Amino acid sequence: MPNSSRTSNRRATIQSVDRAARILKVLASGPRRLGVSEIADRLGLTRPTVHGLLQTLQMHGFVEQDRDSDKYQLGAGLLQLGNSYLDLNELRARSLVHAERLATRADAAVRVGVMHGASVVIVHHVFRPDTTLQILEVGAELPPHASALGKAMLAYAPEHTISDLLSEPLPRLTSRTLSAAALREELNAIRERGYAREKDEAVLGESSIASPIFDHSGQGVGAIGVVGDTDRIASRRRARELISAVAEAARGISRELGASRWPVPAPELRAVGRS
Repeated sequence: MPNSSRTSNRRATIQSVDRAARILKVLASGPRRLGVSEIADRLGLTRPTVHGLLQTLQMHGFVEQDRDSDKYQLGAGLLQLGNSYLDLNELRARSLVHAERLATRADAAVRVGVMHGASVVIVHHVFRPDTTLQILEVGAELPPHASALGKAMLAYAPEHTISDLLSEPLPRLTSRTLSAAALREELNAIRERGYAREKDEAVLGESSIASPIFDHSGQGVGAIGVVGDTDRIASRRRARELISAVAEAARGISRELGASRWPVPAPELRAVGRS
């Protein structure tokens, strides 16, 4: 093959890789799913080019297409690539001892999660301390609007992140799943009290409590919480004890990550404080 042809093929390959990487970054920039036209307009590419790249990325599991809207979001294949990163991730490393202690104190399963596109991804999971059969949930995805982990992070997220999430109808997973308006009110309440609760909003019979985790810069980087049967997690008798235990774990992890205070005010409140 002539050198000119090799050079041309190499440039084409590099260009395709660059465009695919840019598509992934666009999908990762917010929780909202995007259509082919939206991605093409944001990147200044033609729709057929974007569609072809999305099909290739979907084949490898790096993106997923929503059946109802035909729009795209990041896929679980990226999590498989990131397993080694999760092992080294400072948030996960700092959470290990606190999560184990919380599981013992609360007598419940514990999850540590981060926001990943339109989902909450579990990066660490501690089994409930009993002998029942349980499934490891590391890498599993949760709906941010219907999980305590997600709501704890959304409450302290930038406004554009919340607006992106609410720009499309929220999937109604059970009869108790919050509407967009109710979620807005709930996020305001979470900022006031420092913890989030969810009762039968994603799965009937399952509830959770979570608090946000902050880093040295005051940014919300994740959340930790307990999850279990509704009659155990959401009962009035245990609520105060569980909330205290979850908050203590979140505060401890945040302190190890360099946070100077907990909870940290939401971004808009910090901005008002500086004016």
